[in-house]
Amino acid sequence: MAHPRRPNRKPGLFKRVQKICLGLPETTEKEAWGGPTFRVRDKMIAMYMDDHHGSGEVALWIKAAEGVQQELVDLDPERFFRPPYMGPSGWVGVRLEGRPDWGQVSDLVTEAYRLTAPKKLVKLLD
Repeated sequence: MAHPRRPNRKPGLFKRVQKICLGLPETTEKEAWGGPTFRVRDKMIAMYMDDHHGSGEVALWIKAAEGVQQELVDLDPERFFRPPYMGPSGWVGVRLEGRPDWGQVSDLVTEAYRLTAPKKLVKLLD
């Protein structure tokens, strides 16, 4: 059964996330579970969540290296969180409302890309 498409209540936030993610080599956007995901060679690096299960939050769930999730949650629990489903695998959630540090969001997405993309594509970043 297909998941219903979630509404995009904050299109400005989504466009900013989309620009960051799709700015990486061979990254694509694919709808899954009712919302946009970002992938490199069909391997997911980030998921945009708008009101996931009625949370009221707009967030980006990002693949992260071991230990990064806990470090960020400890540093700023108002901004970072352990997302459901993906959290046990080390992914980190970033709440996007308010004034996120977009440079930090971009760095986290780029690191997720480095963890996931083939070495040939990662070299294009250096």
